[in-house]
Order: sequence, then structure tokens, then C-alpha cells
Amino acid sequence: MAESQEATIAQLKAQIADQEAEIEALRRISEATGSALATPQILQSIAEIAMRITDTEVCHVFLFNETKDELVLRAATGDDQVFVDNVRLKVGEGITGWVAEKRQHVAVPDQANTDPRFKENPYLQEQNYRSMLSVPLEAKGEAIGVINVRTREPHEYSMNHVRLLSGIANHLAGAIDHLRQMRRLRQQAMQIVTLSEVSRSITSQVYLEEILQLLVNMTAQTMGYKVVNVRIVDEESRELILKATQAVSPEYRAKPPGKLGESIAGQAVAENRAITVLDVREHPEYRFPEIARREGLVSVACVPIRGRESAVGVLSCYTERPHVFGEDEIATLEAVANQAALAIEHAKLMMRSAILQEMHHRVKNNLQQIASLLRLQLGSMSAKNAEEVINDCLRRILAIASVHELLSREDLDTVSARKVASSILYNVHQALASEGSQFKTSVVGDDALLPTQQATAVALILNELIQNAMEHGFGDASTGSIEVAIKNSGGRIVIDVVNDGREVGQVDPTELKTLGLRIVDNLARGTLGGRFLLTAENGKTRASLDFPKSA
Repeated sequence: MAESQEATIAQLKAQIADQEAEIEALRRISEATGSALATPQILQSIAEIAMRITDTEVCHVFLFNETKDELVLRAATGDDQVFVDNVRLKVGEGITGWVAEKRQHVAVPDQANTDPRFKENPYLQEQNYRSMLSVPLEAKGEAIGVINVRTREPHEYSMNHVRLLSGIANHLAGAIDHLRQMRRLRQQAMQIVTLSEVSRSITSQVYLEEILQLLVNMTAQTMGYKVVNVRIVDEESRELILKATQAVSPEYRAKPPGKLGESIAGQAVAENRAITVLDVREHPEYRFPEIARREGLVSVACVPIRGRESAVGVLSCYTERPHVFGEDEIATLEAVANQAALAIEHAKLMMRSAILQEMHHRVKNNLQQIASLLRLQLGSMSAKNAEEVINDCLRRILAIASVHELLSREDLDTVSARKVASSILYNVHQALASEGSQFKTSVVGDDALLPTQQATAVALILNELIQNAMEHGFGDASTGSIEVAIKNSGGRIVIDVVNDGREVGQVDPTELKTLGLRIVDNLARGTLGGRFLLTAENGKTRASLDFPKSA
């Protein structure tokens, strides 16, 4: 009877000791999870606590990677700490992988290396340990990893040991989940700050490139991406042109633009939807896998920048490790892309406003110039009839219009001298050459980009010189040639209009004092700051305009 009571007392004492051990373990875990500031610190602290509480010699903590297809060693005791983050197991691989897959504990008291699920790892020297206890880490019904303890000698793991290690695992999983939630909340707060800052910048008077650069910098910083870039659709070439990136590599920045529908980014724009790739280094549609390997780029999310009617660009975000972009993350990137779209639209509106103001200024100046030409025409009425006078005025107005037509098709600020000459030569020839005539016309030599004021003056001058060649050089003739030669050299531009009709010496001197040539002389000296000469040589008449390039 006494022996039975003593056995019961001993059993109760053992249970009390186990409960005290469990309470002590939970106290230490609470201290660890309450004081540690980052996941690695928590993991390391709890690995050491688990080893002591279970009276074992080594503890390993494995957590799933983001894609949940591998277990990565995140904490270890003793000499194995050097292998943290370097040991990886597939789900189902070895005892640890089996526990992660089945979400059941495994207790092997001896000869763990003979267990059919065992798989030796060359780094952890598992063959030196005979016993093993492995339990899953679970948070909110989701497996997040495995915690293992081992001993070099045989070791019986009671249900109390299993319960202790499972309790530690539950607290650890809860701590990890809590930290992940904190990180997500902190990230969301930073995302709101980012979007707010970008929104504020869009309404300020800064250039589009500056806004987009701020956007990619803040997105990369707050979201933890390796590289972020914005590419905009070029309407003419239908290519994606790099406009902003925080990548510093010259090789990455020098990547050629991609066509719409090609590559991952091009598909995102063409299909107007977000596209994610787990590993661009292995994806058949990615155009530069070698650059990705050298730059350390792995996963990417390409989110279209949507305009009013279609995608106008793409926001591409790269990570340096395999990463699954969740729905919330994609939603945030779409919000960032919307901010980029607003920035682009704002820049277009600003540009349109500037263009309208500039065009208003130019139209006003040209209307004043046309009014001046009409006054000159009124003040020098000759034998010409009303129809001829009106036609002269129309050709001068069309000469000015040709400059604006070229501006609308090309650049807002400069016009090609060759294209102006070609346009004027064609228009005058069409207006004055008789049906069946066989005049040859050509523009040869250099080219020069002229600012609007110079281009308008040159157009008016060429109109008068080519018209003079047709009317006075050829008269009623049906054959001949007119050549416009341009020389752009030494800071000066020389434009010659050469015809092989009557030489200037054979023309009535009174004809050289026409309104047209007075207009030429006034524009050459007054507007262009140059000079005009009319000479005869080798049976040809040469009208030469020489003026300095505009600063």
C-alpha cells in the first residue's frame, strides 16, 4: 500500500515538474516574442529555448519560402548556425519535409537515419544524431514550417515532450504570424504615404520624368523591390520606351525597347492586364535572361498603366528572390500605376496648354505678317489684274501655312529647311506651270533645322524667288529647270535658287524692283539678319540668300 502511494506521489511530482517546465517554456517564449524586434531574433531565441526545455542537443527551425515549395533553414543552435538560410528542402523531402506535408509530428527514439522517410543532408551531419522529434508549425490553420530537436544518444520522446514542443511551435507560429501582420500593416502604411506623396507631386509644377522617377524610387523602397521601372508607349514606333528606373546598372538601362505584345511587359500592355512571372530567368517570353541573372532579378509583376481608352505604359517590379505577388500587392501596384497614368495625363494637358499658347502666339504673329503683306500689295498696285493680285497673296499665305503644316507633323519648335523648300517648290510649280510643260525641279545639298520665325521668313522668300523664276525666267517657255541648293556650314546657312531661263541681265530692270523682290530683301535683312544677291553666271540666274543660324 505504501509503495503504491509512493508511486502515485512520484507520478504526480513528475506531472508537476512537466507542467512547471511547460510554464517556464511559455514564460521564456513570451519574453522572447515580446522583446525580439525581428523574425531572425525570435527564431534563434526560441530554438535555444526548445533545445533546453526538451533536454536535447540541437534544434533546427525550417520555414516555407514565399512560393511554399521549399523549406528553408531559418534558425539553428550550435555549430549549425552557419548554415542558416543556406539549407533548403523540398516539401515531402526527408522527415522534415514529410512533417510539413502531412502536418503531423514524428518522434523517432533511436536510429533515425534508418527511418524510411529519412534523407541525409550533407550540411547538418544528421547521421551523427540517433533520435529526432519533429513537429509542424501552424498558424490559423496554415502550415508555415517545422521545428526539429535531436540527440546523439537514444532518447524516448514522451507525449509530454511532444506536447511541449508543439506548444513551443504554436507560440512560435503565432509570433511569426503576428510579425508578418505587423509588417503588412507597416507596408500598407508606407504604401499610403507613397501614393499620397506621388499624388501631391503630380499636382505640382514638375516634369513628367521627375514624377515618374519619384514614383519608381518610392515604390522600390516601400515595397522592397530590387528594380522598378516605368516604360511608356511611343505612339509612332509602338515600342515601350524606358522613362524612369532606380536601377543603376548601365547594362540594364541600355536594354533596347520592346514592341507591344512582345515580352512580358509588352503582353501586359497589349492585353491591358497585370502579368506576374515567378522566375524570369527561366521564362521563355523574357528577352534578357542573362541580364536578369547578372542583376539578380528573379520574379516580376508587370502592371499596365491605363489611360482613358487603352494602356499607355507599364510598371514593372522585380524581386531578388522568388516571390508570389498576392492580390493585395497587385491591387497596390495597380493604384501606383493609376498614379503614373494621372501623371502622364497631367503632363499631356500641360503640354497641350503650352502648345495652344504657343500656337496662339504664332498665329497672331503670322496674321500680322499677312496683313503687312497685303498692305504692301495695296501700296504697289501695278498692271496686274485683281485675279493675279489675289493669287500672289494666296501663294504667300500658303507659304506660311506650309511651315505650320510641317510643325504639326514633326516638331513643335523647328522645321527642316529641305522640307520647306520641297513644299514651296511643289506648290509654286503646280500653280504656275502650264499644262504639258516639262520643268525639272529639285532640292539638293545639306539640311538645316530652322526655328519657326526663320522658317516662315525662308518660306516666304523661297515662294517669291521660285515664283520670279517661273514668271520672269521662263515666261511662256514649257521647259527648264529650277534647283534649290542648301549649304549649312560654319554657323551660316546659304540657300541658292538657280534657274536656266533668261539671265538676270536680260530681264527688264524695272522687273527687279517688284514687290516680291522687295519682300525678299526686307525679310533677308530685317528678319534673318542676312543678305540677298541676284546674279547671272554661265547662262543661269542665281538668287542667293545668306543668313546666320539662329542661336
